[in-house]
Amino acid sequence: MNKGIATMWRVIVSVALFTIVAVVAVACASYDSSDSKVLVIYSGRSESLIAPLIADFEEVTGAKIQVNYGSTGPLAATLLEEGGRTPADVFFAQDPGGLGAVDSLLAELSTDILDSVPVWARDPESKWVGTSGRARVIVYNTDMLTEADLPDSIEDFAKPEWKGRIGWPPTNGSLHAMITAMRQEWGQVRTKEWLEGIVANEPKIYAKNTPTVAAAGTGEIEVGFVNHYYLHRFIAEEGESFAARNYYTRAADPGSVVLVAGVGMLEDSDNKDLAEQFIKFLLSASGQQYFASQTYEFPLTENAKPNNMLPALADITKPSIDLGDLTDLEGTQDLLREVGALP
Repeated sequence: MNKGIATMWRVIVSVALFTIVAVVAVACASYDSSDSKVLVIYSGRSESLIAPLIADFEEVTGAKIQVNYGSTGPLAATLLEEGGRTPADVFFAQDPGGLGAVDSLLAELSTDILDSVPVWARDPESKWVGTSGRARVIVYNTDMLTEADLPDSIEDFAKPEWKGRIGWPPTNGSLHAMITAMRQEWGQVRTKEWLEGIVANEPKIYAKNTPTVAAAGTGEIEVGFVNHYYLHRFIAEEGESFAARNYYTRAADPGSVVLVAGVGMLEDSDNKDLAEQFIKFLLSASGQQYFASQTYEFPLTENAKPNNMLPALADITKPSIDLGDLTDLEGTQDLLREVGALP
């Protein structure tokens, strides 16, 4: 990874340190580092999503696991603060940027782990591997629009005819990753022009993806920029009558970029064998099937049957973007502030 980019990410996450020092102290105190049979995971993925999967690993292996749940950015900050003193064996992150921030602390993964996923879904420096895919989509209200009404490219939503019709969560990390992909694919000037167009269209603001999708379902907005799997949770709870669906842009642009959740192993871990077992479990048939069926994400290996509610990954017109380069979130956040999308 480019050292300058990694440095910028470290600056970002270090800002969060003063808010988490007390939490870190309490969390670390709960770990018995003398027990090398305990696998310690720092998880940027939420407990509601992955706790059942971790419980399955415990049952299958008999291992003891302790998990520190939190947001990916602050957990990366924690790891940088702890350095070689960290009790963590594994960092399970929501996005590649968090893993890139701590790449100097991660061990190289074995070839059999790396080769189990596509090249685009793993770190070029072999420090982390993707565990599931999360596509960026346009969620739209089906009472107000059909897919034929939607433009080929996400770029077209900056046009004036979409004024007052859009919703988005401007503080959301996945949105920031998508905009970082825009900067990589389109360049700074074109991305800024797109953001200025979106802001001029007076989008409704939401705290995160879930209320954005809910707003599309009720017709509060016509379209929203979200990750694909939130819609399927609503359909599972409310049925097929939920009045929203996902649109994967027809153009191969950052609006349809497929991000990954990923995992890395700490270089200073005393439990590397168990950490590797855990990573292999996430990539096993049962682990990948869990992501496909329970979290509505895209499996990344051929060990699992994709969810039949999702398109095939190969059918998404995704851009050719190196996920390992999506680490300059500071630059993206600065740009969002510059155009007035963030305070």
